[in-house]
Order: sequence, then C-alpha cells, then structure tokens
Amino acid sequence: MADDFSRSAETIASRLGEYTAPTGLYARTAAMPFLGRLSCPVAALEAGSWHELQLVYEVGASGIADGAWFKIAFKFYSDWALFQTSDPAQANYLTAEYQPGSLAPGQPPATVQSLKVRFDQKGHERPFQKAILVDVVDGYLNPGDRVVVRLGDRRFGGPGTRVQTFVEKGFAFRAYVDPLGTSRFAAVPGDVRLDVVPGPAAALQLTGPRLAKRGQPVPLRVRAEDAWGNVCWDHGGSVALTLRRDGAQAGERRVALARDGWAVALIDDLPVDVAGELEITAHLEGSAPVAAAKAYLTIDEALAVPRAWFADLHVHSDDTIGTNDTRYNLTYGRDVAGLDVVGYTANDFNITQDRWERAVDLIRTLHRDGSFVCYPGTEWCGNSCAGGDHNVVFLHGRRPAFPFDEQGRVARSFEWNEEMREHNIVPGAWPLEELWASYANDPEGHLLIPHVGGRRANLAWHHPQLERLIEVGSSWGHFPWFYQEAVARGYQLGASAAGDEHRGRCGGGVPGTAVFGTKGGLTGVLAPELTRSSIAAALRARHTWATTGERLVGLISVGDQVQGDAFEHDGPTRLDYRFLGEGGWDSLSAWDHTGCFWERDFQKEGGYSERRFRVRWGGARVRDRYRWAEWRGTVTLRNAVIHGYAAQGFEHREENAWREGATVIGFRSDTYGDADALEIDASGLEGATLVIEGRIDGYAKVGNPLAGNPFEHCPVFRWEIDGRELLEAGRLRRELGGTELFLAVERLSDAPLPREVSGSLVVDAVNGPHGFRPVYLLARQADDAKVWTSPVFIGFR
Repeated sequence: MADDFSRSAETIASRLGEYTAPTGLYARTAAMPFLGRLSCPVAALEAGSWHELQLVYEVGASGIADGAWFKIAFKFYSDWALFQTSDPAQANYLTAEYQPGSLAPGQPPATVQSLKVRFDQKGHERPFQKAILVDVVDGYLNPGDRVVVRLGDRRFGGPGTRVQTFVEKGFAFRAYVDPLGTSRFAAVPGDVRLDVVPGPAAALQLTGPRLAKRGQPVPLRVRAEDAWGNVCWDHGGSVALTLRRDGAQAGERRVALARDGWAVALIDDLPVDVAGELEITAHLEGSAPVAAAKAYLTIDEALAVPRAWFADLHVHSDDTIGTNDTRYNLTYGRDVAGLDVVGYTANDFNITQDRWERAVDLIRTLHRDGSFVCYPGTEWCGNSCAGGDHNVVFLHGRRPAFPFDEQGRVARSFEWNEEMREHNIVPGAWPLEELWASYANDPEGHLLIPHVGGRRANLAWHHPQLERLIEVGSSWGHFPWFYQEAVARGYQLGASAAGDEHRGRCGGGVPGTAVFGTKGGLTGVLAPELTRSSIAAALRARHTWATTGERLVGLISVGDQVQGDAFEHDGPTRLDYRFLGEGGWDSLSAWDHTGCFWERDFQKEGGYSERRFRVRWGGARVRDRYRWAEWRGTVTLRNAVIHGYAAQGFEHREENAWREGATVIGFRSDTYGDADALEIDASGLEGATLVIEGRIDGYAKVGNPLAGNPFEHCPVFRWEIDGRELLEAGRLRRELGGTELFLAVERLSDAPLPREVSGSLVVDAVNGPHGFRPVYLLARQADDAKVWTSPVFIGFR
C-alpha cells in the first residue's frame, strides 16, 4: 500500500528531490478552488431595469485546456432580455474579455489567442437552461486568469441589458466548466446570487370577488405595484377609497399599506347590506403620481352561494422550477392575490421526497376551512406522445399517495433532479394509463386536469372519472382550440384556467416577456361554502368558469341545472346567462361540439361609429411550448385623417405602438393565443384605403435574436382594405394559419360597452354524435379579457 503523505509544498519538495517547476506555483494553486470561482460586484437589481452587469470567472487550479469552454447559466423561466453578439451599439450586447493573472517565476504565460462567446436559450440542463457559452480558442488558460463577461456591454454605445421583469430573492448565475476540453461539465461551487427587487410604485390594483350575496362579508385588497406589476415592498402610505352604488355616493374608506413586507391592505367592511353594483376607486395619497385602481362588486339578493370563489390550482415554487419558496408562493396567493383556493403544483419528476413532505406539511398549516382552501398537487410530466401534462390535485385531505401510490407503485413519470448522483432516467408511471391506475380506486378524492404547457396534454387519452376539468388558459397563453377539441370529442369536461405560475405571482399574475407571456388564469367556482370538501365537490361537478386572470364571472343555467351539469330534456330549451365584467363586454358567443352557433356583438348593438374602428391580431404559431407569435407591423390609412389611436390587450412595457407619420402607426406585440389591437379614430373612412402589413417571428433558440426567426408558414402579411368595404361589412377577418393566427378589422361603437350582460337563448333539441349536446358560452371584453363557462351537457330525448 502506498504510504500517505502531506500534500504541502514543503513535503512535496522534500519527497521529490531535485526537479524543475515554476517557483511557488504549486503552493499558489493548492490554495485555489480547483474549478475556479464566479463573482459579481452587484447584490441587487431592480426588476426590468437596464444595466451593464459584469460576471467574472476566475480560472481555478485546473486551468482550462486548449479547445475547452465554460458556461454561465441561469434558469429557463427568467425573462431576462436575450443576449446578442452581432451589434455592439444595440441592447443586450454580450462580450467576454480575457485578463491574464500574475505569473509565478518560471511560469509560461497562457497561450489562448481569443475567446468566442455566444448565447443559447437551451445551452444547459433544466432548470439552468439559458446559458452564456465561452469557448477558448487556440491555446489554454492558466490558474488565476480571469474572463470578464459583460451582459449589456455599454462600451460601444449600447443601453445595457434589461434585467428580468419579476422579483426574485437569490436569482442565481451558475458557472459550469469543461477544464479538459471533453465537453463534460462540472458545476463551479458557489453560485452568484443577487436579489431582483421591485421598483417604485407605479399603479394600484384592487382585487375582490366581483359577485356576492347580500349580507355576506366580502374581502377586498388593494396593493401597490411597480411598472412591471411586481408588488412593492416595505412601502407604507395611505390609500383613499371612494365607493359608489349604482352611480350614487356610498361612502369612503382610508387604509394604510403595510410598511413591512408586501404593500397590501385588506378592506373587510364594505357596505354589503344593500343590493346593487358597488364601484370602488382607489388613490394613493401623498405620493408621486401613481395610477388609480377601480373595481366593481355586485351585491345580489338572490345569489345561491355566498360569493363567487376564485381558485388558482396550478402554482409552482422553487421546490421544482418556480420562483421563491413554497411559503412565499402560497401566502402570496392568499394575502396578495386574495385567492380563496390555491393548488400547489410540483413537477412530479423534479420534486425530491423530502421537499414534497415539507410542502404537504406546510399546506396543512395554511389551510383553513372558511377562509383559505389549499390543496397539494403534482404535475405529471409525460411527453405528449404518452398522454402529456396532467395536474393531479389531491382533494381528499389525507396524506397524498405520492411519490408512491397506496399499492407502493411509483406514481410519478420518472425521477430526475439536481440532487441525484445518477443521471439515468428510469420510467415510473408512464404512459398516462399508469398514472390513472394510481388513483382510479378513489376518483372522488382526486382531480386530474389536462393542460397545455411545455408538454401539452394529448386528448387522445381521457379518463372520465378522474378528469373533470380542462385548462383553457394559463400564463402560457389562451387555448380555446384545446377546450373545443375536448367538447368535440364528447368529453364531459368543465372549464378551468390557472397560473402555471413560475414567477412567484399566482392569482392572475402579470405577464413577463418570454415563454410565460400572458396573465395567469383563474378558475371561478360555485360552491355553498369555502371548505375543502365543498370546493372539491364543486370542482368535480364542473360548477366552474375560467377567466384569463381577471375577476370576471360567467354563469349559465337551464332551469335548476347549472354549468357543468349533465341532464336529459324534452324538446328545445332555454339557456339563461349572466356575465359580470370590468372593462366592458365586446362579444358573447355560444358553442357546442360543432363550434360557434350563436353570437352577440355589443359594438354593433351600441351602434357603429362612423370614425372609430380597430385592427386586431392574435393567435399563436404552434400548439406546443414555444408557441408565441412576434408581430411587427404598420397600419397605414390613406386618404383619411388619423385623429388618435389607443392600444388594447398589450401586456407589458415592451409591447407598444407609435406614430410614424401622418398616415402610419407602427406596432410591436407578442400573442400566445390571445389578441392585441389598435383602436383608431379617423375621419373620411368612406374614401380611405387601409393597409396592414408586417412580419411574424417566433422563438429563437440559438443565433442572433436581432435577426428574428420568421414563421415559416406566414413570415409576412399584407392586407389592403377599402374603407367602404369596412363600413358596409362592419367586421372583416383574414386567417393566417398556424394556431388560429388572424388579422381582423372591426368597427367600434361610441357607446359605452356593458359591464353586465344577461339574457337567454334557445338551444334546439339536436344531440351530437355522443348522445347529448354540450353548450358553453365565451364572453370577451374589449381588452381581450375572456371568460369561458363550463358546458351544460343536455341529452335531448
């Protein structure tokens, strides 16, 4: 056996005898971390702000071989602006600069000739997928050499780089190094961590239930947000509230925003003893100009439930791929978003058993019947070819059967996480049938929800007892085609929407600028009380509606039967509806297995203006993960005078519109199945020519983001319309392919749009091919906020 010996420089020298090596280098490198270190001089950055950020990688004792490379990676859900290396004067310019370290006596200098740097959105493993890649060209690096990576290098005139737009405690950059040039990487110990913090208050938001029974207490929350929709922190200040009921003065309130933590205040003394619509307006007092907030609450004498409950059943945390810890996310839903119901979601393959057990224990402590219902859940992450993503909500209140079911079988798709030593993937509950088998013995205690996310659910699979709802929208986008496909297949599924929120802002959270580009959705629930069992029964009964994140309400009924119910009926029937909105309803339509069969256009009902119209565009390129369409275009109006324009549906500050001259308006926005619009006021339309033209780009995985990635099936669009044609038709539409990509030109009314619409329609006694007729309603506001009801499933005898 070889004898043990100290590896100190002195011991090595005495053991080796006479030898030649750079003087003192052995001792110097012995004190270095073998794989080097990554550092950054910045501890905190404001969300959405612009900076030049320097990340410094100091080469460790290993050195870096000729032809080797290293990476600096961050998590894929970040919407930090994409880096580019083609135009030094433009935003988000990325550079890497070599700086030699000091040499020991007799130590040769490094021979590296240059560095090559690039950015790849999938340059490493999930969750650290977004990666800056630095190649060492024609030579090696010495221990102690440094590489300075500049994000948003400003030395050439560029504005810097735009930081991610949502707050995060401990945002991490992680370095990986390939010291030998084998393309096998090791993580450099010690992530660079910095806090992304909210900016100053820019707007107030009011959050309440929208509909309540007379005499029932109603919680209303007001919060201060920065320009990117992040809730301000440690803000303080006073908010003045003005109340009006059906247009008449109904009182005033004054509340203080919290000085510590989230800048939120709870109002729990609203006047709810008189029926009618309350209009609540909030102003921040004694501060720089901050946009006011407005909310509406309808108090109803005849409502059959205490109030409209709102749920987000798809909430992530940093247990898997979310932002901030589980307590942060769940209490944000309760205390900031004012949700009644939250469903925690862990990516089933990614959660460790220890983290899962701690999350379940936390959920038990947060759940309170009567005030806050909280369910544990997982996201089964099978590929679309095996059934696709399905959420599993554990409704029963017992200890969930996960990661093993009650028979001891694996109840997750597979296991893969950063803590595993082995990186082999062994299938668990795969394909979807094996997941069903884990919970089919207790369907009432479980709820499975197919959804569209990274691996969209494949509706060739369906279990009618376990699957009772389908996810129509989330922060990934709007998916009416998904809902309609389920209805056309004869599946008796109700409508739900959720956050699928990876950015710490559940409950209708504001969009970011990358993959999660729309508001997170919400599920409205009709239940007699706010308890775990009552909400669970209502969810499984499909007594729900789905919204695109707003507190909208959509109710339908046929006699005593409400949305979600399946029943038989003789002859044609009357379907009653009621919709409560915020910004004014634009349209209402009824759908069955064949598609849309009835519609109301509230612009037309209000009387078309002779001057006002809108150009609207929307849809998505594809149905899968990187679905969004990037629209860049112009609207040109010849032989008319443009008096003004306004944008509708734009989600954030980087979607915008501008005047390019007397006849041209430019626009830039992204759509994820949603729609954006320009409302235009112009005179002389009868003799005008309207030209809409531009390009559609998409996800750029690699390469220069400035070059775009044209949508192959419709890279450019151009549509010329005669003003008389628009005035005569009222609405014109052009389909562009993809996943419901479209352009539309539509006349507008000068009359205010209704916030509440109700009425009825006749449903003819015609069954579909599955022996019943499913009927649901879709209502859309002018700002593209939407609500879908669950269907009624009518079996006509």
